Amino acid sequence: MDKTIRLKGRLKQYIKFTLYLGILLLLVNVALYLIDIRAGLVLSTFVVFYFVVSIWLTHTNQRVLFRELIDFATEYGQVQGTLMKEFEVPYALLDERGRVLWCNENFQQAVGHVRTRDVVIWNLFPAITKEKIPTEGVGEFVDILLTHEEKEYRARVSRLAFNFGQEETEESEISYMYSIFLFDETALKFAIRQVDDQSLAIGIFHLDNYEEALGSIEEVRRSLLVALIDRKVNKYISAVDGICRKLEKDKYFVILRKKNVKQLQEMKFDLLEDVKTVSIGNEMAVTMSIGVGYDGLSYAQNYEFARHAIDLALGRGGDQAVVKAGPDILYFGGKSQKVEKNTRVKARVKAQTLKEIISSKDQVLVMGHRLPDVDSFGAAIGICRIARICSKEAHIVLHDVSGALQPMTSLFAGQTEYAEDMIISPKEALELVTDNTVLVVVDVNRPAITECPDLLRMCKTVVVIDHHRQGADTIENATLSYIEPYASSACEMVSEILQYTSDNLRIRSEEADCMYAGIVIDTNNFLTKTGVRTFEAAAFLRRNGADVTRVRKMFREEAIDYKTKADAVSQAEIYRGDYAISYCQAEEVANPTVIGAQAANELLNIKGVKASFVLTPYQGKIYISARSIDEVNVQIIMERMGGGGHLNVAACQMENATLAEAEGALKGTLDTMIEEGDLS
Repeated sequence: MDKTIRLKGRLKQYIKFTLYLGILLLLVNVALYLIDIRAGLVLSTFVVFYFVVSIWLTHTNQRVLFRELIDFATEYGQVQGTLMKEFEVPYALLDERGRVLWCNENFQQAVGHVRTRDVVIWNLFPAITKEKIPTEGVGEFVDILLTHEEKEYRARVSRLAFNFGQEETEESEISYMYSIFLFDETALKFAIRQVDDQSLAIGIFHLDNYEEALGSIEEVRRSLLVALIDRKVNKYISAVDGICRKLEKDKYFVILRKKNVKQLQEMKFDLLEDVKTVSIGNEMAVTMSIGVGYDGLSYAQNYEFARHAIDLALGRGGDQAVVKAGPDILYFGGKSQKVEKNTRVKARVKAQTLKEIISSKDQVLVMGHRLPDVDSFGAAIGICRIARICSKEAHIVLHDVSGALQPMTSLFAGQTEYAEDMIISPKEALELVTDNTVLVVVDVNRPAITECPDLLRMCKTVVVIDHHRQGADTIENATLSYIEPYASSACEMVSEILQYTSDNLRIRSEEADCMYAGIVIDTNNFLTKTGVRTFEAAAFLRRNGADVTRVRKMFREEAIDYKTKADAVSQAEIYRGDYAISYCQAEEVANPTVIGAQAANELLNIKGVKASFVLTPYQGKIYISARSIDEVNVQIIMERMGGGGHLNVAACQMENATLAEAEGALKGTLDTMIEEGDLS
């Protein structure tokens, strides 16, 4: 074995400096001989003496120098090792497989009594995975947040290279290791949370049916009802260290801290139910809507969040709380049916505004939701009649005329009263759009599921008429928005608007049939969500020629459709004793989603079933139709799964999922909501 110690680097150059200086002296000596021989002889004598002394000193002191260098390196290594071992920051070295090779004392204390030697790092900290650590480059690092034994750390993992004395060109000999530092950020995160919890939150409380509730009791007792409600609201807010001030007779302005809002969320805003218990003989229970906003960049933005939240709560039917925290929106309550308004003042105002908008435009485009149903098409027909009253041309945007709509569209085929291009495709509609075009959206308020979302971006004037509850994703910047969740159908709303657009109005019988059919289908033959105004709208359409027999014949089912629906009902599973879940394998039917919805309605006729769900595979998606009578709010269930709708009629769509996966997701959602108390 070669025991010779070899020097390299700057130390080697420093040791050889005397040799380089001697060579320089020799060159000078040669040059001096050319000038003066005697001077050259004198310098030669000095050069010989210089070389003798240098060789003697190098030979004599080399071992001493090496010994002192080794002693220094040893002492330095010991000091360095002690410093690393006692380093305040937990530190460890890992091999390429993530095994702990060495760690300092603080790292051992951080992981507790676990034996760290040869332990894989992701077994110690599950937050650190093999995919997260750097695999390329040297010196690069990643920061990973993790929690261990109630402490929060920021782990910095770096990749290191070791060549073990080989030349840098010998890449095959290079090995890699990982270093990991654990920075304890428990106190910092706690302080940040404390500051965040103290941040401002704005709340707006609104009594939904203030006038109606006061009108149901004697005048002398009205002030007592108001005082009792005020007391409950103020006591509720004071209990969470908030400030409440009454702005108007039915509105309250509330200031809270963020941590107090979280308390209210944990209690699921039980004030919503508490207010309903106020009773001094009033026939109608008082309901409240709550909008809360926080996590904005300023107080003004928090107020805007609160305003948006209260608008959502009211647009979804009231009797619920909506919390908007930045981009996130949470819903609470909303379990009661929206009370129908007896007054038609709002419908009259909206009708006049719509008439003015249409009269000021050159052309009208009417669009419903994707896979349009009878209600969507019927409402579009009603808007076309309003456009004709204003002497404007109107077009209905339809991608395809489905089998469900075929009986209705055939009513207008070949009639001179209606233009051949009354129904156009989305592509044709996009070509027709100008700056003076108004787009009327019916039976939908979510832009993503409209027949042609691009039209919303291209049309400067947009009108929305819908009866579905609003969600976080709504059509923004609409010139006119008329959304009433209490309405049974969009056809009901359009029928009311029609009555205020012209005196002594008469519509054609085929138009009345289409709108009457929309009401019949959406109310399940006047069994669901029907109120006084629903029957008044139906009566208006009957007076204008709607025929019940024609409508019934229009929607008689094919034999295969009836059998498919019967199969879906027969194979239903009663889940957790209250929820009917079934499949609708409708490959051979023209409108499988419609059959699925009808099967869901049929399942409600089973005793003990609170809600029904039918899953229908169609065009690569799983469509879930949800129905209930009055015991379960299926809307909040479908919203958890990305859909929406009404309290007793809702649906959702699932992409890239099998029937089994969709059923598992539905059952998981039901289990979670039952455990959280959202479903009884």
